[in-house]
Amino acid sequence: MKRLMNSAVGAIAMACFISSSISAACTNDVWNKVMERGKIVIGVKADYKPWGYRDDSGNLVGMEIDMAMDVADKMGVDIELVPVQSSNRMQFLEQGKIDMMIATMSDRADRRKIVGIPGPNYYTSGTNIMAPKALGFKSWEDLRGKKVCGKQGAFYNQITEERYGVEIVAFTGNAEAKQALRDRKCVAWVYDDSSIGSDLSSGNWDEFEMPLSSEDDNPWGLGVPLAENSCVFGNFMSGMQYNWHRSGALIELEAKWGIKPTAYLKMQNERHDDWIK
Repeated sequence: MKRLMNSAVGAIAMACFISSSISAACTNDVWNKVMERGKIVIGVKADYKPWGYRDDSGNLVGMEIDMAMDVADKMGVDIELVPVQSSNRMQFLEQGKIDMMIATMSDRADRRKIVGIPGPNYYTSGTNIMAPKALGFKSWEDLRGKKVCGKQGAFYNQITEERYGVEIVAFTGNAEAKQALRDRKCVAWVYDDSSIGSDLSSGNWDEFEMPLSSEDDNPWGLGVPLAENSCVFGNFMSGMQYNWHRSGALIELEAKWGIKPTAYLKMQNERHDDWIK
């Protein structure tokens, strides 16, 4: 009995120590700053339609902008949207220029060392191609030895080159690369399947298709300061994503913004749905 009591006391002491350590580590500086000033600054894309882009009036709109607005609404604060790019979004968060970001970022192990990426991931995408229907591509191997347009800096350029022996013709922007595809400077445009799906549903690419099976599926993660990933901010954003999946809100946003429905959101909705109806 004495040994049992000593074990119980030791367990309680350890639990208290762990709880104290976690509490001490969570200063919640950014979260507290947001709540005190009554405004959250969120980094979003301004060049990735329909997730984040500028409308004809110059306003930032899109699926992720709606998500950012919902975050501010649930926190009860005002919002300031800051355009970010793939090349600077993590640096903006590190430098405190933004409080968090929802900016089409793939959740990768190296990125988790720089910014906090709380789960569950809110979206996912893979690599695919957009190509003229007339070419009739059936498999990735059909591209071997051919010129394929790509965007500079995209991680899947090198993968596609090494795996299928294509020649990537890289452009600085999406518009330039897709125009090169129209001009037949390449046989296909390799990019994110979610973006390609949106292009194909726009009515501007009726002679093109996304004929292959997507590869290298990558979940998307929103970002919070690394130090607050396991603290109030990170846990709050985990709850936001959980509720988006459970309620089907992201599926509704896909439909609103004309995005091709993804199996991932359907699966997450079913996984998190209330089993009692």
